[in-house]
Order: sequence, then C-alpha cells, then structure tokens
Amino acid sequence: MNLHTELNPVHVDNRRTIDDSHAAVILEDVTVRYRIPRERFRTFKEFAIKKVQGKVHFDELLALDKVNLKINKGEVFGLIGANGAGKTTLLRLVARIMMPIEGRIIVKGRVAPLLAMGAGFHPELTGRENVYLNGALLGYTRHEIDDYFLSIVKFAELEEFIDAPLRTYSSGMLARLGFAVATAKVPDILILDEVLSVGDIAFQEKSGDRIKDFQNYGATTIYVSHNMESVEKMCDRVAWLDHGKLMQVGVPVDIISLFTEYMSK
Repeated sequence: MNLHTELNPVHVDNRRTIDDSHAAVILEDVTVRYRIPRERFRTFKEFAIKKVQGKVHFDELLALDKVNLKINKGEVFGLIGANGAGKTTLLRLVARIMMPIEGRIIVKGRVAPLLAMGAGFHPELTGRENVYLNGALLGYTRHEIDDYFLSIVKFAELEEFIDAPLRTYSSGMLARLGFAVATAKVPDILILDEVLSVGDIAFQEKSGDRIKDFQNYGATTIYVSHNMESVEKMCDRVAWLDHGKLMQVGVPVDIISLFTEYMSK
C-alpha cells in the first residue's frame, strides 16, 4: 500500500481553509533543493581545487517539494515527520536563515528561533555573557537585556551557575537558558526545534505554560518534536512532512495516527 498515492495532497485544501489576514506564516509552492557532493573531501582546499577542475559531481536532494502551508496567528503549530522529511528546512525558511529556490514565503512579525542546541551561544563565555550575546542576536537592545536579565536567569533556574562558563553546562541547562532568552519578551513567532526534549519534565511543563500564555498575546509557536505525546498535548494543528512533501494538515490526534501507522509499515 502506497500512502503517498492514497492520501490526497493538502495543497489546495489548506490554502482555501485559512484566511490570509489571520496567517502568521504563508508558504506558496515553496521548493528547496540541496546540492550534495558525491565525493568525500578531507579539506575545503581540496574541494575548491577539484571544483575548479570540474571534478566535483553533485546529487540533488529535494528538501521541500512545492509546499503550500498557512499557519495561523496565535496557534501552536506542530511539524512531524521522520528524519530528513524537511522539517528543519521549513523552520530555517521561517527564521529567514535561507530562501526557497522556487515559490514564496511570507513571515509576519519578529521571529525568535531556537533551531539547535547551543545555537547563538559561545562555550567559553559565561552564562551571563551569553545572555547578552544571544539576546543581541535575537534583536534585543542592551537596555532590554538589562531589564529582562534577572527574569531570564530565574526562569532558567540558573542563579547559581550564571557566571560559570557555558562549557560547564549540561544539555538541560543549555536548553533552559536558550528558551528563557528567546522568550524573555513575547515574540510574534517562536520556533522550537527539539530544544525542549532535553529538559526535565518540570521545565517542559513550565515552558509549555509560557507558550500557552503567549497565545493570549497572539503569538504563534511552531513546534518540532519526535515526541508525539508532547506534540498532541501542545499543538492546535499539526502538519506531516515526508521526503519534502506536505502529506496532511489537521487535528493532532488524527495526523499523528496517520503518521505512526505509516511509519509502522
């Protein structure tokens, strides 16, 4: 049984069901391709020489294939799919880290991305210094970081460690600090890519409460996790990606059921 052929594409249906004026993110026929060298190179110099000589051969990887998607303002929107499905690529587009080669993406408002563990942090700097560094990367002014600093440290539960080098932090401590900085003030769009999975249960619940509070202010959260229980609990809607294709969008329990059934075959 080929689930790709049995499930109807969601492109047209999804575009009709959401009013553009209520959308925080709009993707229209978005396509992204990566070019990957077939050969392995030990150094960049070796790669550059071979490329000039015309001896580098590439394979193309279709990361996103004509994806149409609209994410509402004020909703917690989940992305699920196996590794390599295109989830992180989609998040990078929303975070304005990259652009599609085809199609159009519209992002309305300030984005606070938490795309990878430790992104925007320097391991040799202290937690305090990294708050200011990461805050600046997120667009906070120095005055704003001064005002938010104590609340960031308290939310991250790092009062005793804030002046220690970041290299001494555990993955959970790093996740708490990253989340606390990114959510020091309400963003228009918050992007979470697996960053809460390394925290303890108590902090996950506290973070979930903050995300729900943000909804009251109209903030949108895009949430990626392999923990289906977490996705079902937190999200209002879920999109399932598979090999760059948007398979289905809908109520979490229904989409998760389709995805898990597909993965079990």
